[in-house]
This record gives sequence, structure tokens and C-alpha cells, in this order.
Amino acid sequence: MGKRNLSEEDIKARYITPAITNAGWDIKKQVRLEYPFTAGRIILRGNVTARGKRKRADYVLSYKSNFPLAIVEAKDNNHSVGAGLQQAIDYAKALDVPYVYASNGEGFVEQNLITGGVKELKLEEFPSPEALYKRYRIDKGIDEAEEKVILEPYYYIPNYKSPRYYQRVAINRTVDAVAKGQNRVLVVSATGTGKTFMTFQIIYRLWKSGLKKKILFLADRNVLIDQTISGDFKPFGGKMTKVKNKNLDSSYEIYLALYQQLAGDEGEEAYLQFKPNFFDLIVIDECHRGSAKEESAWRKILDYFSSATHVGCTATPIETKEASSFSYFGEPIYEYSLKQGIEDGFLAPYKVIRIGLDKDLEGYRPEAGKVDKHGYKIEDREYNVKDFDRKLVIDDRTRIVAAKITEFLKKTDRFSKTIVFCVDIEHAERMRQALINENKDLYAENDRYIMRITGDNDEGKAQLENFIDEESTYPVIAVTSKLMTTGVDAKMCKLIVLDNNFGENGMTEFKQIIGRGTRLLEEYGKTYFTIMDFKNASRLFADPAFDGKPEVVIDLGEGDPVDEPEKPTDEEEVGIEEDTANGRVNEKEGEYGTGNIPPFDDEGEDKPRKYYVGDITVSILSERVQYVDKDGKLITESLIDYTKKNILEQYSRLDEFLRTWTEAEKKQAIIDELQDGGVLLDAVREELGQTELDDFDLICHIAYDKAPLTKKERAENVKKRHYLYKYSDTAKEVIEALLDKYANDGIKEIEDTKVLQLKEFAQIGSPMKIVKAFGGKEAYLKAVKELENEIYYA
Repeated sequence: MGKRNLSEEDIKARYITPAITNAGWDIKKQVRLEYPFTAGRIILRGNVTARGKRKRADYVLSYKSNFPLAIVEAKDNNHSVGAGLQQAIDYAKALDVPYVYASNGEGFVEQNLITGGVKELKLEEFPSPEALYKRYRIDKGIDEAEEKVILEPYYYIPNYKSPRYYQRVAINRTVDAVAKGQNRVLVVSATGTGKTFMTFQIIYRLWKSGLKKKILFLADRNVLIDQTISGDFKPFGGKMTKVKNKNLDSSYEIYLALYQQLAGDEGEEAYLQFKPNFFDLIVIDECHRGSAKEESAWRKILDYFSSATHVGCTATPIETKEASSFSYFGEPIYEYSLKQGIEDGFLAPYKVIRIGLDKDLEGYRPEAGKVDKHGYKIEDREYNVKDFDRKLVIDDRTRIVAAKITEFLKKTDRFSKTIVFCVDIEHAERMRQALINENKDLYAENDRYIMRITGDNDEGKAQLENFIDEESTYPVIAVTSKLMTTGVDAKMCKLIVLDNNFGENGMTEFKQIIGRGTRLLEEYGKTYFTIMDFKNASRLFADPAFDGKPEVVIDLGEGDPVDEPEKPTDEEEVGIEEDTANGRVNEKEGEYGTGNIPPFDDEGEDKPRKYYVGDITVSILSERVQYVDKDGKLITESLIDYTKKNILEQYSRLDEFLRTWTEAEKKQAIIDELQDGGVLLDAVREELGQTELDDFDLICHIAYDKAPLTKKERAENVKKRHYLYKYSDTAKEVIEALLDKYANDGIKEIEDTKVLQLKEFAQIGSPMKIVKAFGGKEAYLKAVKELENEIYYA
């Protein structure tokens, strides 16, 4: 058989793999075949999810573990030698691999992505691992000192987690840069992508190689430090210490500390106990929060230890007049965005439910002389969304928000972990009370069902670990304002409620809040999350500074949607203050107490901080669910319309679809292709309530307005046409059983030969006997294909 008649797999097995192994590459240790480096995007339609295709490289060749040098992309012999080169380059850029090869079994085309050079090679000229590594050292200008660092292995013990591709790229680039003497490094990676694991491997390799000996890990919250010590940093063991009570012991090698503890009061700074050159590496977690600000207390620490290498890690680098991550650290050495994480299937997609309240959209002006619940005359002016719960409280608005949250949970799962973000602590307490009134039954069973977790509330903060723990049922609903915007690794958070305001520079906080839900936990059923937006904060999704557009979204919907809500004007952000005494970060109360009687404004005792109004009714004007189209724009569209549009993009005419369906070796391949394009037929079937329709009839009905038949009707039609009588004895029994199987479970079930192992077929005979009754496997498969065409006849 000539090469042109061989499949791609045959070409790989007979020509490409032998050429690689003959060059000295160890097939077990250095060669990854069919290497899947993404998880496959999670496609969300309604409440149904499915995985898209994973990206796979034919060959990834590594000099050492986690040190890939080359990618090889194969094609069959009907393609040119270099036909797979562009695909290989795309994969190599993602995987940060310097040398790319393509082959059709005749030879190789090589492209050096460092120098740009391209050349052809014979099969026997494929480079050995040592030859390629030697070239890499020359191309990158690596000296012996740098080589010792870049070859330092990752920490690994049996059953320890392996880095994902983007984690490896971030780790390797950072270690390489530090080995080359770069003293300021910034790594940007979306929330939920494992920054602490990356940080650990960076520190571990620089430490084990001997390049860095005294290392400081800086964070701004106790929970971050504690999670890190008991989690990713655990292998450091006795070499590691957490700085407590400002007592610094110089005998350790790895130090974890809060900025607040090291900074201290003027003249009493704890970090002054160490010499400026004590640390040679400082890693700053969530570096957008303070280290970017020139005047911040955090910068005092970094400036004091300025001779050390500083590595900053964040999901949201900040770039404003007051603070700049880039001017301090330089351009990021690597960026992995929320959008890319969702596309790769490592982060959860999300739907957005935008709810417009009449007073938010239309504003509210009190009638002349109106007084609030406490008898204070309300200032006569127009109040809008930025004022509510900050300057003026409408009791019914709080009630209706709590009611909508509860309604959603009752429709989905009342034990879905939920975070409700409020304007300030006082608002959070009122929201907690309103939610209790809506959920009296579950609150009566366990008073931790709803808890306020804010900086001033020790009872709530004590439950934060339980909220984070996926094994812990309670608390279910956490009401907060600022404390949970960052650093809370709540993998099981399925609902995020936005009833807070974002100011002009609120994008950083917005991205951090969205990051509370992006972690996946498929083994516990967490494959996506929902954002319920009462403040039109989802306008920020359209901002160029936000890269993670909502994936899909179709759900509730109340009548015809009204026009887009007006954008709220920018508002000052409620700040966060540092509690240096306790090493904690506390939320400001926004100057408001939490009692029933509001405190007074210092400027005039007749003007309270907030007005409280109890006799105004608030109603819902609009409720829409949004998702993103292929251009990345938020649109409002029904699931049915969305599905029809996507089907017609692939098969514009009915005859085109029917021809493809009839000619397909397996019908399921067409369904899988549509699914990769975002069409989830199970979600459509659920919405229509048409569970008895198979995929073919559903597609023809939705996209081409054809009257559908149920699976049972199609099966009966086949029997009425006496199709079964063309077979005899065992073969007839099998075809009839396949037809019944189709009527119950659909076409996918009968296309797989494993169906013959089911008990209904075991009564007829063994799979071998059944296949033999048709004259062999090929004849059996032909009979199944004919049966499929008969099912879909007319």
C-alpha cells in the first residue's frame, strides 16, 4: 500500500514516530503523543452544559520534565510536508515552545520561532534532544549560571498535581527572567487559575537552585496567608514561617507576612529589624492592591528591600494616575486572561441576569416636605441608583432584591453558595434581615443559612472558612460589602449578586468580584455560575478593560424587555482600611452605623447620614438574561432563536443538512460539530418540553420549520413499511431490537457497536454471534447505516 493510501495515524506510526525515536528521544519520558493541553470550553445553554473539543498537539518533545523544546504536527501524505506548520506554530505560541516541525511522512519542515529561520529536513535528520537543547542555549544566550537555574526541576512527588500549560509558561518565564538578572517581574493570571501554585513553584525552583536564599511572600489578608501555608506552600515545611506579633526570626528561609504587620506605625516598622539586603526575593500577592501606589505603606517595605528581586502576582493589574502596576514592575512577563481561561475550559462560564427596578431606572424625588421613618426631612432633589442604600434607603427596594434572589434559588437550588455584594456594612445587615424574612423555613433549620460576613463582624468572619469549604453546607448565603471581593477561594460559589456600586476606577474590583465564581468544581456539580445584576454593573463587560465576556445566557425573562437601563453615574468607592494591630483588613462602614437610628452628619444635626423611607413601592421594570454572540457583544435573544441562527450558519438550506445527515458515517458527529458551535440540543429540548423528539427532528423543526415526528412515531413508520422483513431470523430480531432502542434512547445509542453488549441483545446472542448473522462486522455496520436512513426516510 502506497503512502498516499495511509491514514494520518499510519503515517505517524510508520514514519514520524520512528524518525523521532531514532534521533534519541525517549518515547516514555520525553515524548507526549496526542497531548491535550486545554480542557475544552464549557458550553452553557439554559441550565445545560457540555464540553467542547480539547486542543491537542500531535507530539510535544521535552528536554526535561516541564521543559518542552519542540512540537511536531503530522498530516497524511496527501498533504504537503509543511501543511501542518501553521497549526503547529499556533500551538507552540500557546505552549511557549521554541521549535516547530511539520511532516507528512516524507521529511520535516522546521521553523525556529526564536530566530524565525525555516528549513527542510530528511526523516533521518531530525535533531536529537542534546543537539536541540544546545541550539536552544545558543539561540537564547544562556550561560552556565543561568542554565543551572532553568534546569532546576519542579517540586514533584507521586500523585502531586502537574502544572497546566499556562502555569508552566508563567513559571518558566519568571524563573528564566530572574536567572537572567531581571529584578522586577509581573505575572498576570485570572482569578481561579492557580496563582498560588505558580508562586510556589517559582519560589521553590529559585530557592532549590541556590539563586535565592531568603524569600518573603507578602499578602494583605490573614486568610490568604493561612490558605497558602496549609495548601500550596506546605512542602516548605520547617523552612517556612509566618511572621506573627512583629517578631522576626532570621533563622528561617521562607517568610510569609502581612504588609500591615511589617509596616507598623511611623518609627516602629517591624521590617527595620532586618537589614535591607536580608531578602533576595520578595513575591507580592495581589500586587495591584498597594504595591503599585508610590505613597502606600506597602511600598515602604518594597523600597527598603529594593535590592531584592520583586515578583508581583495579580489577576487585575492597576493602571491609574494614582497607581501603576506596569510602571513599577514593567510589562507583564506573562498574561493569562479570564476570557482565555473560559475558552480553554479551565474556568467556569457564566450567565448574566440583569434586573431593572423602576426607582433605579426612573429615579426618585420626594414630594415637598416629605420626612423619613425617623422624622427627618428628606433633602429635596432627584435620587438615583448611586444614592440608594448610600444616601437614601427604600425599604421595599431591599425587600424586592431579597425576594428575587430567593426566587432564583428556589427555581434552581436553595443550597447553592451565594455571595451578595452590598454598598456598605449597614446595607449588608439590612439585606441579611430581608433575606431571612424570605427564607424563614431554612433559617429556622440552621441560622447559618444566611450570614453577614463583613470586616466588623467576628461571628460572620469565623464562618468564612466554612463558606469556602465545598464539603460544608453552611453558610449558604454570604452577605458582604468589601471583605469577600478578593482572596476568598470559594470554589462552590454558584450565584453572585451585585447590589453595590462601582466607581470610575471600579474595574479592578469588578473583575475581582466576578472572579469569586469562576472556579470550576465539576465533581460537585459546579460547571457554571450566575451573576444577578441589580445595578447595571454588567455594563462593564463591554469595557475594553474587561476581557471575560459572558458566555451564554438564556433563562428567566419577564415579558418584553425594555430599553437598556441608564448607566449610573460614577461613585466614590467604599474603601478598605488596614487594621495594623490585628494584621487584618477591615471594611469601612461607609460612616454609617448599623442601628435603626442613623448617626448625624457632623456639619448639621438635622441632616442624617442616610434617609430611611418605608412607604415607597418598588417594582421590577425589566428582567433579561444575556449572553455573548460570536463577536463578543452582549445580546438578548431567546434560546430557540440563538439555536436556529447557529444551525443555519452551518447548514443554510434544508437539502444541504439532509444530504450531510444522510452521508454521515455517524450522525453523532454532526451533533458534536453543532455542539462545538454552541448548539446544545438538550437545552432546547428541555425548554420546548419536547423530550420525545430526537436530534434530527429537533433541528429540522427549529431551523427549517418542519413538522416533527417523535422517536416512537419514526420507529413505528419503519415497521409499517415492512422494512424488517428483508431480514430473517437472528438478523431480524437484532434490527427490531435496535429500532426499539432508538425509539427509547435515540440515534446515538444504536451507532455504537457497544450496544450489542446490553442485556436486550444478550438475549439474542453474543456480539460475535449477532455480527456473524449479518455476514461479518462490515455487513452489520452497513445494515445499521441502512436502518438509520430508513428511520429518517420521509
